[in-house]
Amino acid sequence: MTWIHILIVVSVFMVMEFVAWALHKYVMHGFLWHLHEDHHVKEPGFFEKNDAFFLVFAIPSFLFFLFGTLFSLPILISVAAGVTLYGLAYFLVHEVFIHQRFKWFKKSNNIYFRSVLLAHKMHHKHLGKHKGESFGMLIIHPKYYRQQLDLERKKRAKKKKS
Repeated sequence: MTWIHILIVVSVFMVMEFVAWALHKYVMHGFLWHLHEDHHVKEPGFFEKNDAFFLVFAIPSFLFFLFGTLFSLPILISVAAGVTLYGLAYFLVHEVFIHQRFKWFKKSNNIYFRSVLLAHKMHHKHLGKHKGESFGMLIIHPKYYRQQLDLERKKRAKKKKS
């Protein structure tokens, strides 16, 4: 793999955050709300209709890998790798860390990850498809980060007084 392929993988990974944001805001909270709604209004059971959205990324990624391999096009394989790595990040951050569907990573004292949790909590406070906020996963509004920094400062100040 050359540096250009690594650059493609990283670039596709980064672009996927914006693709996922747009899909979440305009499709999941739009005309396919009926598939996403059970993610906001939790129902019993492990699986959600919302889980079907993984196909939106898995199928194109599979096809890029397939055609990249069949036609010896490393650029397609690089694109597929970027999409796949974003899918892995989504699974680990959203399904495992945020929603605890698997009890692998329970807590973090990292300010960035606490900010991600807060942003997602603010997204889920809206139970309907309208008036949502914070549709991204890895890139969040700075206000959530600032809130966590302020909390950290207050904790340290309180500790100093004790």
